[in-house]
Amino acid sequence: MLALEEQVAHLQRNVDELSDIVTRQQTEIAMLTRRVQLLMEREAERESQAGMGVHMGDEKPPHW
Repeated sequence: MLALEEQVAHLQRNVDELSDIVTRQQTEIAMLTRRVQLLMEREAERESQAGMGVHMGDEKPPHW
C-alpha cells in the first residue's frame, strides 16, 4: 500500500509539473500568435502603401 501511495504522489507531481509547462506554453503561443498577426497587418499595410499586389513566392518574374 505504501508503494502505491508513493507512486501516486510521484505521478501527481509529474502531472502538476506538466500542467505548469502547458500553461506557460499556452501563454507563449498566444503572445507569438499576436506578434505574427501584427507583423502580417504591418506587411499588408506596407504593401498597400507601396501599391503592390499580393506577391506569391512561386511567381515567375514579368520578363519570363
